[in-house]
Amino acid sequence: MKRLADQYSLTRRSLLVSGAATLAMPAIVTSARAAGKFTCKIAHTEGIGTPITNAFEAWTKALKEKSAGQIDAQHFPAAQLGGLAELLEGNRIGTIQVTTAGPDSEEAIAPEIAAFGGAPGFIYKSEAHVDAVLQGPLGRQCSDIARAKTGVEFVDYGETGFRHILSKKPVASLADLKGVKIRVPQLRIWVDFWTLLGAAPTPLPYSEQYSALSTGIIDAIDSDVFSVVGFKFHEQAKNLTLTGHWFLPKAVRVNAAWLDKLPDDLRALVRSTAKEAFAEQRRVNRAKADETVTQLKALGVQVTKLPADELAKMEKQTASLFDEFGKKSPETAKMIAAIRALG
Repeated sequence: MKRLADQYSLTRRSLLVSGAATLAMPAIVTSARAAGKFTCKIAHTEGIGTPITNAFEAWTKALKEKSAGQIDAQHFPAAQLGGLAELLEGNRIGTIQVTTAGPDSEEAIAPEIAAFGGAPGFIYKSEAHVDAVLQGPLGRQCSDIARAKTGVEFVDYGETGFRHILSKKPVASLADLKGVKIRVPQLRIWVDFWTLLGAAPTPLPYSEQYSALSTGIIDAIDSDVFSVVGFKFHEQAKNLTLTGHWFLPKAVRVNAAWLDKLPDDLRALVRSTAKEAFAEQRRVNRAKADETVTQLKALGVQVTKLPADELAKMEKQTASLFDEFGKKSPETAKMIAAIRALG
């Protein structure tokens, strides 16, 4: 693990140095553009072998092949270039051309689009509901707001699907969550959600989850099933409680300034190939979710479904977040209402 971490650290330092050098030598950039080469670093925190990482790999290949090499797409999965906070910032300023995250990752900058990322929990009722929202006019509106406020365009939406609880001790009821140290993303809405449920939310970078479980810093994580397998979290926690409390779409985020600098045909290519790759990703993700749960059982994980009455308690106990979240702005309240109306 240390050797792998050292390699990742070296890769990150090299890329940061490379980025600084590019800023310092505009003549080289001009030369590269004249030669028709556009570097596209695609970096994210999703695990190796997961449907969403496979989709990014397929998209990377399509960008290179269909642009005849004009787009030099480079894929860095599994937090190789940093945690979520680092990648989001790099994506906004343009050192990372593409990343992925839930739309709720822009809660501080554009709270009205955070609800599209499943915030504040229990907002999406089914996969059909997700599609009605994100593949329709509301999804396009979400991208337009992101572009205007954050400098990032959402060219499509992948997904990791419904999230569940992976824990060291069984969670069979809402009461079992009391005091449980559960890892959450470094976003306020996730902290508020788990606090209302009586847990002890612990914000940590995505890349630190495995070690935090192994050392006892946390007792549980909130995760989709693919990531549990991809990052081998099941080696440190053997109880999976199926709750589906949060559906996490993943916006495919492209730096708008980089996109706008592309020739028209390449800009259209980026958008069209993204839609092709992630339509397939959504299909595969949904088809393989149950299969992955079966795989986890074979790996020694105890899988249980939270009883319906306990799940209803979870939803009731966090319902106040819709009102609290809606108070951020009139636009936010309208978005929450529009999303819920389609369910």
